[in-house]
Amino acid sequence: MNHQIYMRQALDLAQQALDADEFPVGCIVVYDGQVIAQGRRINSAQPMASEIDHAEMIVLRELEKKVDFGDRTRMTLYATLEPCLMCFSAILLSRLGTLVYAYEDAMGGAAHCDRSGWPALYRDNRIGIIPGICRRESLILFKEFFGRAHLDYWRGSLLAQYTLTQS
Repeated sequence: MNHQIYMRQALDLAQQALDADEFPVGCIVVYDGQVIAQGRRINSAQPMASEIDHAEMIVLRELEKKVDFGDRTRMTLYATLEPCLMCFSAILLSRLGTLVYAYEDAMGGAAHCDRSGWPALYRDNRIGIIPGICRRESLILFKEFFGRAHLDYWRGSLLAQYTLTQS
C-alpha cells in the first residue's frame, strides 16, 4: 500500500475541518485499495467542545453501517493525528488490522501505550501501527490551527506548546 496517497486523502479532510475552524483531524478507512469510510473532526469549535466527535469515532460509526463489507483485520485506518485513548480503544475493539497516523499527539496519543496491564480484549489485539506518514503536512495544519488567535480549543495545552516548537 502507498500510505502517503491515503494519508493525503485524510489530510484533505483535516483541511476541511480547519477551513471550518475545527481541530484539523481527518480520518479514512481503506480496504483492498478502496476508501470505504471517512470522517473529520466536528464540534470542537462550539462553546462547549464535544470530546466524542473525533474523526476516528465518526469514521468508525460510518464503518459500522457497512456490516458485511469484509475482513476488518485487512482494513487500515489513516488519521492525521495519533489517536487518543478513547479512539485507540475503539479502533482496537473494531478489530482493524493497521493504524497509520501522521502527527504524534504529545499530550494524549495512545497508540504506543504499554498495553501489557490492559484487559485481554485490548492487550491481545495485534494491530499494526505505522507512525509519521506525511507528518510535516499534518504539522503545518496544526500549527495553523494553534496560530489562529480566535480559536480557544486546546490553546496553551501541552499539544499546542509542543506543536508550536516543531519545525
